[in-house]
Amino acid sequence: MPVFEYTARDADGRQLQGTVEASDRNGAMTQISAQGLFPVSITGGVGEVKTATAKMVFNEEAPRRRSHAKPKLQELANYTRQLANLLKAGMPLTSALSSMISLEGSGVSAAVSEQLLHDVREGHNLSAALAKHPGIFPEMYVNMIKAGESGGSLVEVLLRLAEHYERFAEVRQKVTSALVYPAFVVVLGLVLIFVFMSYILPKFMKIFDGMKVSLPLSTQILQSMSDFFANWWWGVLIASILLIVFVNGYFSTAVGRERLHGWLLEAPLVKKIVRPTMFGQFARTLGALLRNGVPVLTALKITESVVQNVVLQDAIARTREGVTDGKTLAQPLARSGVFPKLMVDLIHIGEQTGDVPSALENLAETYDNELTTNLRVVTTLIEPILIVFIAGVVGFMLVGVLQAMFKITSAIGR
Repeated sequence: MPVFEYTARDADGRQLQGTVEASDRNGAMTQISAQGLFPVSITGGVGEVKTATAKMVFNEEAPRRRSHAKPKLQELANYTRQLANLLKAGMPLTSALSSMISLEGSGVSAAVSEQLLHDVREGHNLSAALAKHPGIFPEMYVNMIKAGESGGSLVEVLLRLAEHYERFAEVRQKVTSALVYPAFVVVLGLVLIFVFMSYILPKFMKIFDGMKVSLPLSTQILQSMSDFFANWWWGVLIASILLIVFVNGYFSTAVGRERLHGWLLEAPLVKKIVRPTMFGQFARTLGALLRNGVPVLTALKITESVVQNVVLQDAIARTREGVTDGKTLAQPLARSGVFPKLMVDLIHIGEQTGDVPSALENLAETYDNELTTNLRVVTTLIEPILIVFIAGVVGFMLVGVLQAMFKITSAIGR
């Protein structure tokens, strides 16, 4: 088995040297960390160039402010659960972070774990180290870690965070999966219509033009549409681009965004997906923060930034002002006129029993179940509607062509 030489520091900062036998460099690092040592460099190994691996642990000369890709929700959940499992197994925080550097597929780069390890070794709390990477660890994540450090329950908080982001990822996956098939049907239908209008139909029109026969109305409509697209396709393209730019620009404004988000909460069918998604997100985030000891005003402020709907954000801001004035949470929520009565009533009951986090977690479960049911209903309704619409358009084009052919055939027979 390959022999690796290492330089490491102990908990008191003293530098030590030694050797370990391991199958590879990652195995050597694991053995060193298991001894309560912090690897500085590892060299050796059969068939390997003896190079120091300071870059594997932390290069203090490297820039501290590099940009890193934001992990997906499931990736952040995996990273958090792995760190919690290492700490739960009895590893010191520094050893756990050192092991996280070599974790593959976590979505959080090794460089970020190196920087976290360096900051913790310098005496910073984990929450303070995480706060230096706002693009990777959200404000909610940092505040819950901070609360866990204060209460001595860091492992429990990490496990709750992992579960929290796993549920968020699950909800997002449900919505995405439900929309894949309708989107596929729409795209396929548009492609078929475009091919028929731009390639197949013009060939038939050339045949029809050579016949001295009056064409049926449906064929005349198709011919007019085909001529229009043939002559003005560039105008249609420019108009479509301008429309997209205008719509995006309008919905980027405060007024446009508020109208769009308000419409999403009230539109038929759409609201059956948007409302339980938004209300479940609100309840789960606020409940998780309150459960871990985050003050209610801070929790509301963080939840306001998490919920991606400006109408709800405004309602949460007004709720925060109401709570600041000394009112309970349920009263300003009810006065906002946005949150459903079920949510207000259950939060009010939670305030009376002294367990608002449990009430919010029950609400989150309720809205998750409602979302699952509504997604099934909405997709069941949308799929046949789309199929009938696409079939109607394609059928109209085929009827127009077939009617013209039948009329020409009849004229020839005479």
